[in-house]
Amino acid sequence: MNTLKVILSTLILSLLAACGGGSGYNSGGGSYNTMVSGTATKGPVSNATVTAYAINSGQMGSQIATTTTGVNGNFSMTMGSYAGPVMLQMSSGSYTDEATGNTMTMAANDVMSAVLPTVASGANVTGIQVTPVTSMAQARALAMNGGMTDANINAANTAMGNYFVVSDILHTPPMNPLVQGSGTAAGITQDMKNYGLAIAAMSQSAKILNMTVSSAFVTAMMSDASDGTMNGMMGNTQISMSMDGMMGGTTGMMATTAGTSSLATAMTAFMTNTNNVSGLNASNMDVLIQKLSTSGGKIL
Repeated sequence: MNTLKVILSTLILSLLAACGGGSGYNSGGGSYNTMVSGTATKGPVSNATVTAYAINSGQMGSQIATTTTGVNGNFSMTMGSYAGPVMLQMSSGSYTDEATGNTMTMAANDVMSAVLPTVASGANVTGIQVTPVTSMAQARALAMNGGMTDANINAANTAMGNYFVVSDILHTPPMNPLVQGSGTAAGITQDMKNYGLAIAAMSQSAKILNMTVSSAFVTAMMSDASDGTMNGMMGNTQISMSMDGMMGGTTGMMATTAGTSSLATAMTAFMTNTNNVSGLNASNMDVLIQKLSTSGGKIL
């Protein structure tokens, strides 16, 4: 009898392994739990709400799951047996602004996002980054013909990575220039440096524009990226920006160079900002700075 139990147990474990492993198995419901985890970064965003949405016919669909980020911006959520493309949206939460060093709260009308191509049911997807750059890619994918299809998601994520010289914007953790020696630490790649300092340059741009909340600049950059050209316009309409990050505040028009040469200028300025303790200077970022300086704004 004991031998029979061992044989049956072995068969059950083998069947579970053949279906993708037993770690995601929900014994109560007989289904596999899809897991997604990662980090929200504009500086690490703590106590933010991260919500996963299904994507139906290229558009944001119903809510699948929601969670809250920890002090380092980390999050993890279970999405049941869901399979398909996923849109992550992050709202609220607090972060340390790179350019000013101030603690800021995401304004009510500002969100960050990321979009993932089809996730298999029961998959354990780890290391996903939700950043201003993934947000720009999500806005671009949504505006493409057909919306957020797998093909458009992959194309938009790749294109925004090419724009900021980051090979994989979904999985590369941005360097945090507010951490002492972060740019010279072991294992830090040029992709991580480019990623972290592109985000810091957006913060510096917001400071130059006297924005109270730098997340408002990210929102403008998402709108700018949506049509595939960084020129301060969404289609034929110039983008307005809230200067205090809230409704009812003063507004201004986004400069045509905000995502190109002006962003390069902001990055150069940040390299001498006393908050930059990464150990890097402008010469370490010359390739990206020159690329942005001479960019025509086309997202390829």
